[in-house]
Amino acid sequence: MKIAFPKELNAKESRLALLPQTVEKYKKLGAKVLVEKNYGKQLNINDQEYLDAGAVIEDRNSLISNADIVLRVNIPEDEVSLLKKGAIHISFLDPFREKTLVNSLVNSGITAISLEMLPRSTIAQKMDALSSQANLAGYVAVITAASLSQKVLPMMTTPAGTISPAKVFVIGAGVAGLQAIATAKRLGARVEAFDTRPVVEEQVKSLGAKFVKVDLGDTGQTKDGYAKALTEEQIKIQREAMKKVCSESDIVITTAQLFGRKAPIIITDEMIQSMKNGSIIIDMAVESGGNVEGSQADKIVEINGVKIVGQLNLPGKVAYNASQMLSSNLYNLIHHFWDKEKKIFLLDENELLKGCVVTHKNQIQNKMIKEFFTKDK
Repeated sequence: MKIAFPKELNAKESRLALLPQTVEKYKKLGAKVLVEKNYGKQLNINDQEYLDAGAVIEDRNSLISNADIVLRVNIPEDEVSLLKKGAIHISFLDPFREKTLVNSLVNSGITAISLEMLPRSTIAQKMDALSSQANLAGYVAVITAASLSQKVLPMMTTPAGTISPAKVFVIGAGVAGLQAIATAKRLGARVEAFDTRPVVEEQVKSLGAKFVKVDLGDTGQTKDGYAKALTEEQIKIQREAMKKVCSESDIVITTAQLFGRKAPIIITDEMIQSMKNGSIIIDMAVESGGNVEGSQADKIVEINGVKIVGQLNLPGKVAYNASQMLSSNLYNLIHHFWDKEKKIFLLDENELLKGCVVTHKNQIQNKMIKEFFTKDK
Protein backbone atom coordinates (compact mmCIF):
# COMPACT_ATOMS: atom_id res chain seq x y z
CA MET A 1 0.00 0.00 0.00
CA LYS A 2 1.07 3.57 -0.69
CA ILE A 3 0.98 5.82 2.38
CA ALA A 4 1.25 9.53 1.51
CA PHE A 5 2.21 12.59 3.54
CA PRO A 6 1.32 15.89 1.82
CA LYS A 7 2.32 19.27 3.22
CA GLU A 8 -0.29 21.05 5.32
CA LEU A 9 -2.61 23.46 3.51
CA ASN A 10 -2.60 25.89 6.45
CA ALA A 11 0.57 27.96 6.05
CA LYS A 12 0.61 28.64 9.81
CA GLU A 13 0.73 24.93 10.69
CA SER A 14 4.22 24.06 11.89
CA ARG A 15 3.60 20.42 12.85
CA LEU A 16 4.29 17.37 10.69
CA ALA A 17 2.53 14.00 10.53
CA LEU A 18 5.80 12.21 9.75
CA LEU A 19 9.40 12.52 10.91
CA PRO A 20 12.22 10.67 9.12
CA GLN A 21 12.79 8.25 12.01
CA THR A 22 9.28 6.84 11.55
CA VAL A 23 9.65 6.13 7.82
CA GLU A 24 11.61 2.93 8.45
CA LYS A 25 8.80 1.57 10.64
CA TYR A 26 6.30 1.98 7.80
CA LYS A 27 8.77 0.33 5.41
CA LYS A 28 9.02 -2.69 7.71
CA LEU A 29 5.24 -3.10 7.39
CA GLY A 30 5.72 -3.42 3.64
CA ALA A 31 4.25 -0.02 2.81
CA LYS A 32 5.59 2.48 0.28
CA VAL A 33 6.02 5.91 1.91
CA LEU A 34 5.38 8.95 -0.30
CA VAL A 35 6.39 12.41 0.92
CA GLU A 36 5.78 15.75 -0.78
CA LYS A 37 8.83 17.77 -1.82
CA ASN A 38 10.05 20.11 0.97
CA TYR A 39 7.70 18.36 3.39
CA GLY A 40 9.82 19.00 6.49
CA LYS A 41 11.03 22.50 5.61
CA GLN A 42 9.37 24.26 8.58
CA LEU A 43 11.31 22.03 10.97
CA ASN A 44 14.56 22.34 8.99
CA ILE A 45 14.31 18.72 7.86
CA ASN A 46 15.49 18.36 4.25
CA ASP A 47 14.22 15.90 1.64
CA GLN A 48 17.45 13.89 1.77
CA GLU A 49 16.69 12.82 5.35
CA TYR A 50 13.39 11.32 4.20
CA LEU A 51 15.06 9.73 1.18
CA ASP A 52 17.79 8.22 3.36
CA ALA A 53 15.08 6.75 5.59
CA GLY A 54 13.44 5.05 2.59
CA ALA A 55 10.70 7.48 1.52
CA VAL A 56 9.93 8.51 -2.05
CA ILE A 57 9.57 12.22 -2.89
CA GLU A 58 6.65 13.04 -5.22
CA ASP A 59 4.76 16.11 -6.39
CA ARG A 60 1.58 16.92 -4.50
CA ASN A 61 -1.12 15.97 -7.01
CA SER A 62 0.49 12.65 -7.92
CA LEU A 63 1.16 11.82 -4.29
CA ILE A 64 -2.43 12.44 -3.15
CA SER A 65 -4.20 10.89 -6.14
CA ASN A 66 -2.17 7.66 -6.06
CA ALA A 67 -2.19 7.07 -2.30
CA ASP A 68 -4.12 4.29 -0.60
CA ILE A 69 -3.76 6.08 2.75
CA VAL A 70 -3.21 9.82 3.26
CA LEU A 71 -1.96 11.01 6.64
CA ARG A 72 -1.75 14.63 7.68
CA VAL A 73 -2.32 16.92 10.67
CA ASN A 74 -5.36 18.92 9.54
CA ILE A 75 -8.36 18.70 7.23
CA PRO A 76 -7.97 18.18 3.44
CA GLU A 77 -10.13 21.25 2.74
CA ASP A 78 -10.74 21.42 -1.04
CA GLU A 79 -8.46 18.49 -1.90
CA VAL A 80 -11.02 15.73 -1.35
CA SER A 81 -11.56 15.48 -5.12
CA LEU A 82 -7.87 14.58 -5.57
CA LEU A 83 -8.19 11.46 -3.40
CA LYS A 84 -8.93 8.24 -5.23
CA LYS A 85 -12.20 6.49 -4.41
CA GLY A 86 -11.79 4.07 -1.53
CA ALA A 87 -8.71 5.84 -0.17
CA ILE A 88 -8.30 6.20 3.59
CA HIS A 89 -7.74 9.71 4.94
CA ILE A 90 -6.53 10.15 8.55
CA SER A 91 -6.14 13.49 10.34
CA PHE A 92 -7.77 15.84 12.81
CA LEU A 93 -11.08 16.52 11.06
CA ASP A 94 -13.19 18.53 13.52
CA PRO A 95 -16.20 16.66 12.03
CA PHE A 96 -18.94 18.33 14.09
CA ARG A 97 -18.05 21.73 12.64
CA GLU A 98 -17.08 20.52 9.15
CA LYS A 99 -20.40 19.35 7.73
CA THR A 100 -19.56 20.38 4.15
CA LEU A 101 -16.26 18.51 4.33
CA VAL A 102 -17.88 15.38 5.75
CA ASN A 103 -20.49 15.39 2.97
CA SER A 104 -17.72 15.82 0.39
CA LEU A 105 -15.88 12.81 1.84
CA VAL A 106 -19.11 10.78 1.67
CA ASN A 107 -19.77 11.74 -1.95
CA SER A 108 -16.19 10.90 -2.96
CA GLY A 109 -16.27 7.47 -1.37
CA ILE A 110 -13.44 8.24 1.05
CA THR A 111 -12.91 6.40 4.32
CA ALA A 112 -12.16 9.25 6.72
CA ILE A 113 -10.75 8.62 10.19
CA SER A 114 -10.93 11.49 12.67
CA LEU A 115 -8.16 11.51 15.28
CA GLU A 116 -10.43 13.42 17.69
CA MET A 117 -12.99 10.61 17.62
CA LEU A 118 -10.64 7.84 18.70
CA PRO A 119 -12.21 6.27 21.81
CA ARG A 120 -10.35 6.90 25.05
CA SER A 121 -9.38 3.43 26.18
CA THR A 122 -6.25 1.75 27.46
CA ILE A 123 -5.54 0.01 24.16
CA ALA A 124 -5.91 3.30 22.24
CA GLN A 125 -3.52 5.36 24.40
CA LYS A 126 -0.56 4.88 22.06
CA MET A 127 -2.65 6.27 19.17
CA ASP A 128 -4.32 9.10 21.11
CA ALA A 129 -3.09 12.15 19.20
CA LEU A 130 -5.69 14.42 20.83
CA SER A 131 -4.24 13.73 24.28
CA SER A 132 -0.62 13.94 23.16
CA GLN A 133 -1.22 17.39 21.65
CA ALA A 134 -3.30 18.56 24.63
CA ASN A 135 -0.43 17.60 26.91
CA LEU A 136 1.94 19.91 25.04
CA ALA A 137 -0.70 22.64 24.85
CA GLY A 138 -0.95 22.67 28.65
CA TYR A 139 2.80 23.18 28.90
CA VAL A 140 2.85 25.94 26.28
CA ALA A 141 -0.07 27.76 27.96
CA VAL A 142 1.93 28.21 31.15
CA ILE A 143 5.14 29.21 29.34
CA THR A 144 3.16 31.76 27.29
CA ALA A 145 1.55 33.20 30.41
CA ALA A 146 4.90 33.40 32.20
CA SER A 147 6.45 35.26 29.26
CA LEU A 148 3.64 37.86 29.31
CA SER A 149 3.39 38.26 33.07
CA GLN A 150 5.01 41.17 34.86
CA LYS A 151 5.83 38.82 37.73
CA VAL A 152 8.21 35.89 38.18
CA LEU A 153 6.50 32.60 39.04
CA PRO A 154 8.69 31.21 41.83
CA MET A 155 9.28 32.66 45.29
CA MET A 156 12.66 34.38 45.44
CA THR A 157 14.68 35.46 48.46
CA THR A 158 16.85 38.39 47.44
CA PRO A 159 18.94 41.05 49.23
CA ALA A 160 16.09 43.43 48.44
CA GLY A 161 13.54 41.19 50.17
CA THR A 162 11.38 38.17 49.44
CA ILE A 163 9.30 37.94 46.27
CA SER A 164 6.09 35.98 46.77
CA PRO A 165 5.28 33.23 44.25
CA ALA A 166 2.79 34.00 41.52
CA LYS A 167 -0.69 32.55 41.90
CA VAL A 168 -1.89 30.39 39.02
CA PHE A 169 -5.48 29.17 38.69
CA VAL A 170 -6.14 26.33 36.23
CA ILE A 171 -9.77 25.67 35.29
CA GLY A 172 -10.28 22.14 33.98
CA ALA A 173 -8.12 19.19 35.02
CA GLY A 174 -8.11 17.09 31.88
CA VAL A 175 -4.90 16.24 30.02
CA ALA A 176 -4.10 19.88 29.18
CA GLY A 177 -5.08 21.15 32.62
CA LEU A 178 -3.01 18.60 34.50
CA GLN A 179 0.06 19.42 32.41
CA ALA A 180 -0.53 23.13 33.01
CA ILE A 181 -0.69 22.46 36.75
CA ALA A 182 2.50 20.38 36.68
CA THR A 183 4.37 22.99 34.61
CA ALA A 184 3.29 25.90 36.81
CA LYS A 185 4.36 23.97 39.90
CA ARG A 186 7.74 23.15 38.35
CA LEU A 187 8.21 26.87 37.73
CA GLY A 188 7.53 27.54 41.40
CA ALA A 189 4.04 29.08 41.31
CA ARG A 190 1.29 28.57 43.86
CA VAL A 191 -1.32 26.64 41.93
CA GLU A 192 -5.02 26.14 42.45
CA ALA A 193 -7.28 24.15 40.15
CA PHE A 194 -10.97 23.50 39.62
CA ASP A 195 -12.89 20.86 37.70
CA THR A 196 -16.56 19.92 37.69
CA ARG A 197 -15.52 16.28 38.10
CA PRO A 198 -14.76 15.56 41.77
CA VAL A 199 -12.93 12.39 40.66
CA VAL A 200 -9.91 14.44 39.51
CA GLU A 201 -9.28 16.04 42.93
CA GLU A 202 -6.75 13.36 43.85
CA GLN A 203 -4.82 13.90 40.59
CA VAL A 204 -4.70 17.66 41.18
CA LYS A 205 -3.41 17.22 44.73
CA SER A 206 -0.83 14.66 43.60
CA LEU A 207 0.75 17.42 41.47
CA GLY A 208 1.03 19.71 44.47
CA ALA A 209 -1.88 22.00 43.67
CA LYS A 210 -4.87 22.96 45.78
CA PHE A 211 -8.24 21.71 44.53
CA VAL A 212 -10.96 24.37 44.66
CA LYS A 213 -14.15 22.72 45.87
CA VAL A 214 -17.49 24.02 44.67
CA ASP A 215 -20.72 22.22 45.58
CA LEU A 216 -22.49 21.93 42.23
CA GLY A 217 -24.69 18.98 43.13
CA ASP A 218 -24.83 16.18 40.58
CA THR A 219 -21.90 16.41 38.13
CA GLY A 220 -19.58 13.87 36.60
CA GLN A 221 -18.00 12.78 33.35
CA THR A 222 -18.93 10.95 30.17
CA LYS A 223 -17.82 7.37 29.43
CA ASP A 224 -14.89 8.87 27.47
CA GLY A 225 -13.72 10.96 30.42
CA TYR A 226 -15.07 14.35 29.30
CA ALA A 227 -16.85 16.69 31.70
CA LYS A 228 -20.64 16.70 31.41
CA ALA A 229 -22.41 19.94 30.50
CA LEU A 230 -23.66 21.92 33.52
CA THR A 231 -27.13 23.35 34.09
CA GLU A 232 -27.63 27.14 34.12
CA GLU A 233 -27.93 27.08 37.92
CA GLN A 234 -24.72 25.08 38.29
CA ILE A 235 -22.89 27.48 35.98
CA LYS A 236 -24.04 30.44 38.11
CA ILE A 237 -22.78 28.80 41.32
CA GLN A 238 -19.49 27.89 39.66
CA ARG A 239 -18.88 31.42 38.40
CA GLU A 240 -19.51 32.97 41.80
CA ALA A 241 -17.02 30.62 43.46
CA MET A 242 -14.39 31.13 40.77
CA LYS A 243 -14.71 34.92 40.79
CA LYS A 244 -12.97 35.13 44.16
CA VAL A 245 -10.13 32.83 43.09
CA CYS A 246 -9.66 34.72 39.82
CA SER A 247 -9.50 38.06 41.65
CA GLU A 248 -6.54 36.77 43.67
CA SER A 249 -4.73 35.11 40.74
CA ASP A 250 -1.92 36.44 38.57
CA ILE A 251 -2.51 33.86 35.84
CA VAL A 252 -5.74 32.05 34.93
CA ILE A 253 -5.74 29.19 32.40
CA THR A 254 -9.03 27.85 31.07
CA THR A 255 -9.17 24.44 29.37
CA ALA A 256 -12.88 23.53 29.44
CA GLN A 257 -14.25 22.00 26.24
CA LEU A 258 -17.36 19.97 25.54
CA PHE A 259 -16.87 17.24 22.98
CA GLY A 260 -18.66 18.12 19.74
CA ARG A 261 -20.10 21.34 21.14
CA LYS A 262 -19.18 24.99 21.59
CA ALA A 263 -16.92 25.61 24.57
CA PRO A 264 -18.77 27.00 27.63
CA ILE A 265 -18.21 30.58 28.81
CA ILE A 266 -16.53 30.25 32.20
CA ILE A 267 -14.86 33.62 32.72
CA THR A 268 -17.37 36.46 32.36
CA ASP A 269 -16.67 40.15 31.92
CA GLU A 270 -17.70 40.69 35.55
CA MET A 271 -15.03 38.21 36.67
CA ILE A 272 -12.42 39.88 34.46
CA GLN A 273 -13.26 43.26 36.01
CA SER A 274 -12.55 41.80 39.45
CA MET A 275 -9.04 40.67 38.49
CA LYS A 276 -5.80 42.50 39.27
CA ASN A 277 -4.23 44.88 36.77
CA GLY A 278 -1.52 42.99 34.90
CA SER A 279 -3.14 39.56 35.27
CA ILE A 280 -3.04 37.10 32.37
CA ILE A 281 -5.79 34.78 31.11
CA ILE A 282 -4.95 32.01 28.64
CA ASP A 283 -8.09 30.78 26.86
CA MET A 284 -7.13 27.31 25.65
CA ALA A 285 -10.61 26.70 24.26
CA VAL A 286 -10.59 29.66 21.87
CA GLU A 287 -10.61 27.37 18.80
CA SER A 288 -14.00 25.94 19.81
CA GLY A 289 -15.61 29.25 20.80
CA GLY A 290 -13.67 30.18 23.92
CA ASN A 291 -14.13 30.01 27.69
CA VAL A 292 -13.58 33.74 28.22
CA GLU A 293 -15.87 36.61 27.34
CA GLY A 294 -14.04 38.90 24.93
CA SER A 295 -11.32 36.46 23.91
CA GLN A 296 -10.43 36.43 20.21
CA ALA A 297 -8.69 33.78 18.15
CA ASP A 298 -4.98 34.49 17.59
CA LYS A 299 -5.14 37.81 19.44
CA ILE A 300 -4.23 39.26 22.83
CA VAL A 301 -7.11 41.42 24.05
CA GLU A 302 -6.66 43.73 27.02
CA ILE A 303 -9.67 44.46 29.23
CA ASN A 304 -9.29 46.61 32.34
CA GLY A 305 -5.56 45.86 32.47
CA VAL A 306 -6.08 42.08 32.09
CA LYS A 307 -4.52 40.42 29.06
CA ILE A 308 -6.70 37.71 27.49
CA VAL A 309 -4.68 35.42 25.20
CA GLY A 310 -6.51 33.49 22.49
CA GLN A 311 -3.50 31.75 20.93
CA LEU A 312 -4.40 29.13 18.32
CA ASN A 313 -2.48 25.86 17.87
CA LEU A 314 -0.55 25.91 21.15
CA PRO A 315 1.16 22.54 20.39
CA GLY A 316 2.55 24.14 17.23
CA LYS A 317 4.70 26.38 19.43
CA VAL A 318 6.75 23.28 20.27
CA ALA A 319 6.39 21.86 16.78
CA TYR A 320 9.23 19.35 16.84
CA ASN A 321 7.99 17.53 19.94
CA ALA A 322 4.39 17.84 18.72
CA SER A 323 5.47 16.23 15.43
CA GLN A 324 7.35 13.48 17.29
CA MET A 325 4.17 12.60 19.13
CA LEU A 326 1.90 12.84 16.09
CA SER A 327 4.26 10.78 13.95
CA SER A 328 4.29 8.08 16.61
CA ASN A 329 0.52 8.22 17.23
CA LEU A 330 -0.26 7.85 13.53
CA TYR A 331 2.17 4.99 13.03
CA ASN A 332 0.72 3.18 16.06
CA LEU A 333 -2.77 3.57 14.58
CA ILE A 334 -1.67 2.13 11.23
CA HIS A 335 0.32 -0.66 12.88
CA HIS A 336 -2.58 -1.66 15.14
CA PHE A 337 -4.87 -2.37 12.18
CA TRP A 338 -2.23 -3.63 9.75
CA ASP A 339 -2.46 -7.13 8.25
CA LYS A 340 1.17 -8.24 7.99
CA GLU A 341 0.46 -11.00 5.48
CA LYS A 342 -1.73 -9.02 3.10
CA LYS A 343 0.13 -5.78 3.87
CA ILE A 344 -3.06 -3.75 4.06
CA PHE A 345 -4.91 -1.59 6.59
CA LEU A 346 -7.86 -3.65 7.86
CA LEU A 347 -11.18 -1.87 8.16
CA ASP A 348 -12.91 -4.59 10.13
CA GLU A 349 -15.65 -4.50 12.77
CA ASN A 350 -13.78 -3.05 15.73
CA GLU A 351 -14.86 -0.81 18.61
CA LEU A 352 -11.95 1.56 18.05
CA LEU A 353 -12.75 1.97 14.37
CA LYS A 354 -16.46 2.30 15.08
CA GLY A 355 -15.59 5.32 17.18
CA CYS A 356 -13.23 7.13 14.81
CA VAL A 357 -14.29 6.18 11.25
CA VAL A 358 -16.48 9.10 10.17
CA THR A 359 -17.21 8.14 6.55
CA HIS A 360 -16.94 4.84 4.67
CA LYS A 361 -18.46 3.46 1.45
CA ASN A 362 -20.35 6.69 0.64
CA GLN A 363 -22.00 6.89 4.06
CA ILE A 364 -21.52 8.60 7.41
CA GLN A 365 -20.52 5.66 9.58
CA ASN A 366 -20.20 7.35 12.98
CA LYS A 367 -23.51 7.17 14.82
CA MET A 368 -22.85 10.27 16.95
CA ILE A 369 -22.04 12.46 13.94
CA LYS A 370 -24.93 11.08 11.92
CA GLU A 371 -27.35 11.99 14.72
CA PHE A 372 -25.74 15.41 15.16
CA PHE A 373 -26.15 16.26 11.46
CA THR A 374 -29.74 15.00 11.49
CA LYS A 375 -30.61 17.33 14.39
CA ASP A 376 -28.80 20.19 12.64
CA LYS A 377 -31.13 20.09 9.63
